[in-house]
Amino acid sequence: MDGEEFEQFCARLLEYNQFLNVHLTKRSGDHGIDILAEKDEITYAIQCKCYRGSVGNQAVQEANTGKMLYHKDIAVVMTSNYFTDQAKAEARALGVKLWDRDKIIRKFF
Repeated sequence: MDGEEFEQFCARLLEYNQFLNVHLTKRSGDHGIDILAEKDEITYAIQCKCYRGSVGNQAVQEANTGKMLYHKDIAVVMTSNYFTDQAKAEARALGVKLWDRDKIIRKFF
């Protein structure tokens, strides 16, 4: 699965789990955000990372910035893999949600 296919997979997964207004952003100029969605009156700015290795803190920073630029409530980074310790620490400090492969399975399946 390439990055674009993973984004589409994540969007379908969100829709299947009752997220509303799920929209893929345009490919360029998206401020690091791939999906915009809403659930229970909470809005989400989501970055999707289909990586073979661990996702680092740059993704966390981009998601946080994108959340602010899109005026959403919560920033999320979804990945097919896992996060580095630095990414986890930065996400805690910034309030960014991290959904790794294990969390996606627990949360959505």
